[in-house]
Amino acid sequence: MAAVEAHDNVWPMAFDGTDFVDTDYTQPRAAGPSGRAPTREELDAQLTGTQQQLARLRQAQEQLERARAAVEEMRRQRAEFTAGRAEMLQSLTRSIGILQKAELEARRDAEQMSKSLSGLQQALVEVEHLNEQAWSAEGWEQELNRALTGIENARMEYNTARLKWPILDGKTSGAATNSPTPTSEPSLAALPLGRLFKLGLALNWPVALMVLLSLVAFLFVMFKR
Repeated sequence: MAAVEAHDNVWPMAFDGTDFVDTDYTQPRAAGPSGRAPTREELDAQLTGTQQQLARLRQAQEQLERARAAVEEMRRQRAEFTAGRAEMLQSLTRSIGILQKAELEARRDAEQMSKSLSGLQQALVEVEHLNEQAWSAEGWEQELNRALTGIENARMEYNTARLKWPILDGKTSGAATNSPTPTSEPSLAALPLGRLFKLGLALNWPVALMVLLSLVAFLFVMFKR
């Protein structure tokens, strides 16, 4: 950012064409007061001055081209800065929102999992404490009922945890593969002829009945005439 602002403050100085133009060589020298033609030395001097002027103009052109390239580079960097800033503002804001939501859900899931874990551990302790050898002969029926109630409570705790956390089911896809496949119906080609005839009659008897009734009506009309 500071580099871009530093570039914005460095602008090329205004170019004045007169800084590099020697008016003594802009036009050919006129003849001397005597009206004589210029000598060879004078023409050589004028040519040398013209070449020097061209060299200065080329140098000025190169400076202007470098200044133009610097300005274009600053424009490109400014556009890159503007686009990059807008892109990162949008991307970072969106990413922070997504991660905050995911963190909240993960924290809530962790709390629920901690409760489920605590419930399962408590149920395990209660089931482990069930010892039928410690039951007395007088109250073993009550102890048995109490033990069955504890086991049922543990089963409810376990089933509740399974509903909340599918990871407890383990290999759930194996149930589908182990289930018996329904027996397919035999194909028509394997049926006997008598059964095929009965099947065809059962399927086509409405059509046959309509044809028969139409024939009877036609014969009745013909005999009536």
